[in-house]
Amino acid sequence: MTVQSRTGGALTFPRLAAFTAATTLTLVSLGVYTAATGAGLACSAQWPLCDGGVLPQSVPSFIEWFHRLVAMVAGFLILGVAAWSWRAPESDRRTALVATAAAVLLPLQVSVGAVTVTLSGMVPGGYAVPTQAAHLAVALCIFTALTVTSLRTLEGSYDDTGRERARRALLAAAAVVAVAALFSRVVPLVPYLPAAQATFVGVGLAGYASLVAAVRWLPARSAARVAALVAAAAVLVALVLGRDVVIYTAAARVVNAVALGLAVSLAAAAGLLVDQTTGSPEGESLADEQTT
Repeated sequence: MTVQSRTGGALTFPRLAAFTAATTLTLVSLGVYTAATGAGLACSAQWPLCDGGVLPQSVPSFIEWFHRLVAMVAGFLILGVAAWSWRAPESDRRTALVATAAAVLLPLQVSVGAVTVTLSGMVPGGYAVPTQAAHLAVALCIFTALTVTSLRTLEGSYDDTGRERARRALLAAAAVVAVAALFSRVVPLVPYLPAAQATFVGVGLAGYASLVAAVRWLPARSAARVAALVAAAAVLVALVLGRDVVIYTAAARVVNAVALGLAVSLAAAAGLLVDQTTGSPEGESLADEQTT
């Protein structure tokens, strides 16, 4: 997949949107690592301060402090994308609304994060499960909105067809999710320690983003697009099961394995089905139709 570029090294709205989505992916992975190490409680249950001041006083506190720093940077980037989306030539009203949705969710995410390390942090045994679940759910919504925003800003700048892009995205998603599975609770290749958990979520989100791209580029009424949608949903299920927001019983492990296997197999199958899809009279993707 190639993108036509005539702006050299200049900062453009599509580049900012893509960078913000990537930063958010990094932030989610870092948040998983922070929670898995228990470092979220290391700042003495204080927010926005840490250990009674601005700077951390221990290694665990530094992990939480650094997570907050990256979150602050990501927050400003999200606000910048939302503001620019209403004036950027590469953006339309729908794109601006999606970008704004990410910004609207931002205060909720900040509030839930603050509760996680303060009020819920005082509950014996660690974080409260509902708060963790809400924090993860909102983060996934924001990441999805930013991914869609980035994809929409790039429409019309490619030199290949939506089908070609979708095929590569689907096959890449199958490979990436398979790699993510190696770090999951399902495949005991490595101990499911904080680093493995963060890697699983980060790589899994990359595969999810590829599936979102494929859905965007595939014909609206095609078997491949339906398969990509189901695969994306399966990845989200696996990501949720990868966190301690449910009791990880033997049944949950089976569901986790099925979700990962379904995501990989459907993404691969959809990639092979792309040539046979007949979603629209012209046979082009939904995105291609909207830009013609």
